[in-house]
Amino acid sequence: MKKTFVLAPDSFKESMTAKEVCIAMETGLKRVFPDANYIHVPMADGGEGTTQSLIDATGGEIFTQQVTGPLGTPVEACYGIMGSGDIAVIEMASASGIHYVNQQTKNPLLTTTWGTGELISACLDKGIKKIILGIGGSATNDGGAGMAEALGVRFYDRHGKRLAAGGGALGELHRIDISGLDSRLAQVDIQVACDVTNPLCGSQGASAVFGPQKGATPEMVTELDRNLAHYAAIISQQLGKEVAAAPGAGAAGGLGAGLMAFTRCTLRKGIEIVVEYSGLASHMAGADFCFTGEGRIDFQTRFGKTPFGVAQTAMQHHVPVIAVAGSIGDDIDSLYEAGIDAIFGIIPHAATIESLLPEGATNMERTCENIGRLIKKTAMASF
Repeated sequence: MKKTFVLAPDSFKESMTAKEVCIAMETGLKRVFPDANYIHVPMADGGEGTTQSLIDATGGEIFTQQVTGPLGTPVEACYGIMGSGDIAVIEMASASGIHYVNQQTKNPLLTTTWGTGELISACLDKGIKKIILGIGGSATNDGGAGMAEALGVRFYDRHGKRLAAGGGALGELHRIDISGLDSRLAQVDIQVACDVTNPLCGSQGASAVFGPQKGATPEMVTELDRNLAHYAAIISQQLGKEVAAAPGAGAAGGLGAGLMAFTRCTLRKGIEIVVEYSGLASHMAGADFCFTGEGRIDFQTRFGKTPFGVAQTAMQHHVPVIAVAGSIGDDIDSLYEAGIDAIFGIIPHAATIESLLPEGATNMERTCENIGRLIKKTAMASF
C-alpha cells in the first residue's frame, strides 16, 4: 500500500520559497520511496512569504501593482488571489515595509501606510469578499491613517486643512470624515494575521516598543505615542470605536488600530490563518508522515511559528511530524511535547551563510533522503 507524506514547510529565507522546499523534500524522499504519495502544502506564519505560500498552496495568482511606498514615492508591490478566486492575500510590508527605507531615510514621523490601502482597494476592484492581511515588517507609525486615506477617509486639523502623511501629523487631528470611505469595505471580511498583542499606546504600545527599530529617537517616541493617543481619542469621540487599549492595535505602527476603526476585521495568529486557508487539516487525514521546517528552529518556534502550527494540526490526526531546519538553536525540548517527533539540521559542514544559501535545495534533498532511509529501516512503519 502506498504511503502518504504531507510536506508543509515554511520558506527558508533568502534560500528557498516554501514551494521550493516542498519540491526538495519530495526529491530526497523519492529516492527511498519512489511510489509514495506526496502532498505539497507550502506554509507561512503570517509574515514574509505568506502571500506566496497561500497562492502556491491553492493554485492562485500573484498580481503586481505600483503603489505609494512609505516615503510617499512609487514602489512595486504585490498581492495574491487564492485558487478559489474570492480570497485575496496581502502583506502590508509589500507596500509599506521597512525594507523601503534605510538609515538615512527612515522616519516614523513621516512614513505612511497609504500603499497598503491601495492594495486593499485593488482587491476590492476585483470583487474580493475576504482579505487575509499580514501586517508585519512595517516602516510606519501612522496608526493606519494612510491606509484609511487611500480608501476614502479624510483627516482634518482644526483649520479644516488635510493632515500631512505620517504619525507626526496626528497630533493636529481635529475631525475625521468617513463619508468617502469605500462602501465596498462594508461587505468585506478582513482576517488580519497579527501575532502581537500590544496596545496602541503606552509603554507597551506601537511607538515605545516598535518605534526605535523604525528610526524613532526617544523624543520621537514620546511625540508619536502622544499623537496616537490623541488619534485614538478622536476615533472614540467621533466614530464610537475604542482602539487605544485593544490587543493588537499597536501592531505595524498602529495599523491594527486603523483596521479596527475603519474596516470589518478580525485579528488572528498568522499560523492559524494559514493552516485554515491552506487546507492543511484536510490533507493530514490518512497521512503517514508530515515533514515541516523553517530556516531556524529554536525555543521561539513554539510561539506561533510554522513548524509548531503544523505539528499542532498533525497531532489532531495522529500523524508523526519530522522538522527540518537550516540551523537548530537552543531549548528545543519543549517542541517534542508540542507534536514534533524529530528535528534535523541540513547544514553538512562549517561554512558561511552566504555560501550555504545557494545550496539549500541540495542540502534539503540529501537530508530528507537520509531521514527516509532511517524511516524505512525502523519498525514504526511497514514499507
